Amino acid sequence: MHRVLWLIVAVAFVVGMVIPDDPEPEECPARDTRVVAPYAVTGYWVIPRADRCVTQRMVEAVHAIGGDTLITFGPRFNARRDPDFPDCLADGRPCAEVPGVRVRQVYTYMTSEEFGQGMLRCPGIDRRIGGERTFYRLTLAESCAAAEHDLVLVATDGDGLGNLMREASAYGMTVFPGLPAASQREDKPWEPDAAHTAALNAFTARVLADYRARFAGLSAFGGVYQSFELAMRARAERDPIISLYAAQHAVVAAALPGKKIVVSPYIDARRGRGFPPSQVEEGLADIAGTRAGLPIAVAVQDGRGTGKVPVHGPQEGGARVAPRLVPVVGEVTNAQAYYGPTSAYVEAAARRVPDGAELWVNVEGFEPTPAEGECGRADPLPPRGRTTKARLDQQVMASGPHPVKIISYGWDPFFTCQARYDTPSLADDIAAGWQQPIIVGARAEERGGRPGVLVEGYHLRGGTLRFEPGGAVVAQESYTRGRLESAWVPYAWPWTSVTATNAAGHSSTSGYAIRAER
Repeated sequence: MHRVLWLIVAVAFVVGMVIPDDPEPEECPARDTRVVAPYAVTGYWVIPRADRCVTQRMVEAVHAIGGDTLITFGPRFNARRDPDFPDCLADGRPCAEVPGVRVRQVYTYMTSEEFGQGMLRCPGIDRRIGGERTFYRLTLAESCAAAEHDLVLVATDGDGLGNLMREASAYGMTVFPGLPAASQREDKPWEPDAAHTAALNAFTARVLADYRARFAGLSAFGGVYQSFELAMRARAERDPIISLYAAQHAVVAAALPGKKIVVSPYIDARRGRGFPPSQVEEGLADIAGTRAGLPIAVAVQDGRGTGKVPVHGPQEGGARVAPRLVPVVGEVTNAQAYYGPTSAYVEAAARRVPDGAELWVNVEGFEPTPAEGECGRADPLPPRGRTTKARLDQQVMASGPHPVKIISYGWDPFFTCQARYDTPSLADDIAAGWQQPIIVGARAEERGGRPGVLVEGYHLRGGTLRFEPGGAVVAQESYTRGRLESAWVPYAWPWTSVTATNAAGHSSTSGYAIRAER
C-alpha cells in the first residue's frame, strides 16, 4: 500500500490543476495539486535543483503530505580562498583580475540561482560570464569609479531557486530562501567574522533587491531564512551572532518591508555542555530583538536528531536513554545525561513569546548516527541515520500545543532515502500512516458537572481514548477543530498516559504521558 501512496506523492503522474499563466514544459508531467496525506509537519528544508522537472516532483511530494513551506540554506559568503570554487576566467584572465581596477578583497559565493540584469551595475566590472559554468563578477563598491573594489565571484549551477519559487507558487506554498551566510572566523568557526560584516550587508542588499525584482509576481516569496546558527540561550552583552543578526536583518527590513524572517536556533540539554530550559526565554527575547520591525518566526530545533535533547515523557527521567542516543551521551539515564526533554524547553519558550515573533518548532528528521543497513547522510559529516515515522510522531508530541507551525530538517535525503529500492522511505511511511492520531496536550476538564479529559492533537476525530494504568477505553463525546483538534471524554483521574484511536481505526504510535503525581 505504501508504494501506491508514494507513487501518488512522489512521482505525480496523475493529472491535476495546471496554473494557466505558467504553462507546463512538454517534458514535465502535469501538476497534481492534491494534498493526499496531510501530516503534522508542514514545512521542510529543501535543496534547490537546476532541473525544473526534478523541482516539480520534489515540491509536489512535499505538498502531497501537507507541506506548505519550503526553506533553503543560504550559501556561504566566503572571505577565504575556497578550494572547491571552480576556476573562473573572463577574456582569458582570472575573474578576480579586472584591468585598470585595484582589487582589495575577493569573496566567493557558490549558489543555485541565476541573478537578474539589475545585479550588473558597473560596466566592465560587473559581468555575467557564461561557459560550462555560469559566473557573476560583482563589485561591492558604492561607486563604479571608486579607487579600490571588493569583488564577489559567484558560481551557479542553474536557476534552482527560481524553479523552486515558481513551482511553490503553483502549489500555493511559501518559500524562505536563505540569506547569504556570514563568513566565519578562522579561529572560532562558530562565530561570524565581524571584519566582513559590512561587505556581507552590501552583498545581501544586492541579492534582496534582485529577489524583490525577480519574484515580485510570485506568491511563494514569503521572506528569508537566517542561515547562521546560534543557541537559544542567555547570551553575552555584546554577542557576535546577535550583532550579525541585527545588522543583516536591518538590511532585510530596508529591502523587503513586510516580509518574514525565519530563524532556527538550537537547544542543547546535555549536562556539562548545554544549558537548562530556564535560559531559553532570554535567548528567544534576544533573537526576536533583532527583527528590525519585521515579523520573525523562531523555529527552535528540537535537538533529538543530533542527540542534544531527548523526547522522553516527564516520568522517565530515571529511565535509560534511548538506544539511538547512547553514541552521544553513553549508557546512562535521561536525568544523568540531560537537563530535560524537548517538551520542557518548548514550554519554557512558550511562556513569553515577544511581540512580533512566532514560536515554531523544527523537529530534526534524522538520527545522531546511522545504523547498519540503514540509509541516511554520509556527506557532509557527521554521518546521520534515517529515523522512523513513530519517532517523528514523538517529536511532534513533545512540541506540545505551543508552536504555531512545525517544520523539519531536512527533506532530502532523510525523508526520501531508501535502504533498498524495494523498501519504503520515511515519506512513504508518512503517506501510509498520516491518519494515526498524535496527542500534543491533555488536561482534566469538567463538563456538566462530570469529570473528564480534554486532549488536543492531530487526527483525533471520533473513536476512543485509552488510559493507563488500567487500560480503560472511553468513547469521545465531543470534538472540535481549530488550529488543533480537541476531543473530550468523561473520565476521572488518576492516569499517566493516554492513546487515541480515531473513527477510521488508526491508533497513536505512542502514548501521551503526564506526571504521575497529578
